[in-house]
Amino acid sequence: MPSKDLAPEDDEKTLTVSMSKGEAVNKRKAKNSPHIVTAESVQAEEVPTIPLGSLQTLSTLEPAVSVRSVEATQSVRLPAPLVVQPSEYRRSPGEWLQVWWEGIRPDYLPLAIMPVLVGSTLAWTQSVSPRTPFGYFSFLHFIAALLAVVALQVGANLVNDYYDYIKGIDISNPLGPGGLIQQGLIRPIGVLNFGLILLALGSLIGAVVAISGGLYVYLFGLIGLLCAYFYSATSRALSSLALGELVSFCVFGPLLTLGAYLVQTGGFANRVAFISVLLYSLPLGLLATAVVHVNDMRDIESDVQARKRTLASLQGLRWSRTEYLLLVLGAYAIIVALGLPHGAPHLVLITLWTLPILVVALTGVMRADMPATLHLVMRETLKLLTYFALLLIAALILTAVITILPHLPSHILPI
Repeated sequence: MPSKDLAPEDDEKTLTVSMSKGEAVNKRKAKNSPHIVTAESVQAEEVPTIPLGSLQTLSTLEPAVSVRSVEATQSVRLPAPLVVQPSEYRRSPGEWLQVWWEGIRPDYLPLAIMPVLVGSTLAWTQSVSPRTPFGYFSFLHFIAALLAVVALQVGANLVNDYYDYIKGIDISNPLGPGGLIQQGLIRPIGVLNFGLILLALGSLIGAVVAISGGLYVYLFGLIGLLCAYFYSATSRALSSLALGELVSFCVFGPLLTLGAYLVQTGGFANRVAFISVLLYSLPLGLLATAVVHVNDMRDIESDVQARKRTLASLQGLRWSRTEYLLLVLGAYAIIVALGLPHGAPHLVLITLWTLPILVVALTGVMRADMPATLHLVMRETLKLLTYFALLLIAALILTAVITILPHLPSHILPI
């Protein structure tokens, strides 16, 4: 059939359709083209905006953000272990022993052992005289007292770990607790049960050995047991009431030193003997308090988060450094006062050989502001306490031996 002439309007429609198809093809090519296409400039009002109040629009453009509180909660769950062993893996008895050994925090044992050594040494040296050059010393009572104190100390550490975990203290602090619970190695109830068993065992041994020491030893033992348990137990724990330093000074200073002395002697010969033992116990108590205080300085952030009130968290780092300085220098001031006067046991001044360790600890605590560096200061303070006590014991023994040296031949020759 003969074609009809197209009207001008039809030509425009055909041209428009052709152009639309051509533009579509060009757009597809531009989309698939590897070349960079620069967009033409547009006016500001042409840029699409997103209403800030539309949470639905924002959620379609951005990933969901979950905001959670960092405050400690009362919920308790067993943490996942840091290293997951295969299901068929079984620890050997030696590996379990190593796990528990690290969990009981053996580095802290000198806090309890050194006062017992000093108190027992004082009891022996006071019994040394020209008539009894070898003095009187009961190794059985000494070993029993040492075992009782170690059991109480380890039991207190495990109970402390359990209640700190229950209250959300030191959960994420790798430098704080022993790690039995925090690393998922032992169930919390297992740590608590073993801690209570050790407290009971230490109390039983202490009650037996206290027979030779008298009523005061029973009183000291009861106070020590209560402090060991309530240091961290219950919601009104002593350590959460800013009383940790006071308890540490009393227990690791006069209480243990006097108790060990009484176990060997059965009582104080006179008031002078009591004052002498008390004075020698004070430096040990001050240094032990410095260890506990710098430990709290290290844990300031986690303690504040868990709402645990310690002197360090209440004072801040600046005043806590001042308190640490007073504690360690106070220990040395007492020793100097005991060793300098005329007729005093001057050999006790050999404890000043620990001054290099003291300088390292002081410079460290004045400059440290991170938990890891304060942890190193705490370890240095523990070393300071250990060497200080050992040198003090050596000085007391040498002083007693020198005193009886001129009289030894008269006792040895008849033999």
